[in-house]
Amino acid sequence: MGHPLVFAHRGSSYDLPEHTLAAYLRALDEGADGLECDVRLTRDGHLVCVHDRRLDRTSNGHGLVSARTLAELETLDFGSWHPGAVPAEGDELLDSSHTQLLTLERLLDAVLAAGRPVRLLVETKHPSRYGRDVERRLVALLRRYGLADPRPDDPVQVTVMSFSPLAVRRIRDLAPGLPTVLLLEVLPRWLRLGRLPFGTRIAGPGIALVRARPQLIPALHAAGNQVYVWTVNEPDDLELVLDAGVDGVITDRPARTLARLGR
Repeated sequence: MGHPLVFAHRGSSYDLPEHTLAAYLRALDEGADGLECDVRLTRDGHLVCVHDRRLDRTSNGHGLVSARTLAELETLDFGSWHPGAVPAEGDELLDSSHTQLLTLERLLDAVLAAGRPVRLLVETKHPSRYGRDVERRLVALLRRYGLADPRPDDPVQVTVMSFSPLAVRRIRDLAPGLPTVLLLEVLPRWLRLGRLPFGTRIAGPGIALVRARPQLIPALHAAGNQVYVWTVNEPDDLELVLDAGVDGVITDRPARTLARLGR
């Protein structure tokens, strides 16, 4: 078996502020096979790359992401909280790519401009006040970019992920050609013998679940599925998933993972 794919979780988010353009460009420079991002809808219908429902942890704003317009969100600082946004002594001041809100549209532009194959994992966040509109807006944007009906020779390949089985089903209905990942934090009772619902062929268990259920990855593989594990940052966890033969490693530290793989 070959090396697993290495995905940068929210960009190279150990070193730079998560979900900023700078974090994603760093991951591309480091050689990551792909990038992972979370998307939420703004009040005026734009998809933005933010993990939390609330603004408090990763910006100088407060309240719900979904209650703000894009223009309002673009006035906030999304990077200065992170140690990686502070320039070392003698370095030039960091530019707005380290602190500005990132829209999915801008991320797609950056990925397409990379000039090499890139896999993009897009997680739709639920529950959301906008429900199915999240997936509808996502598929509409991907269609505009020519990414909703992937071909094997396309340099940029998008895969949609969610913890919500209903969200995964919506993607399968709206864009049957898009690969989907069902994310798993706990093992659902209905998951029997590694079979995934709604045509999904990739499972996304968290590393804690993999540790607790050592037979999970073999069962998923035996049922014909691929397995992408998140978020693999510690050396022991990396060895665990490599020994299990996972297909994708989602990590905050892609450079370190690539070095372990000799790439």
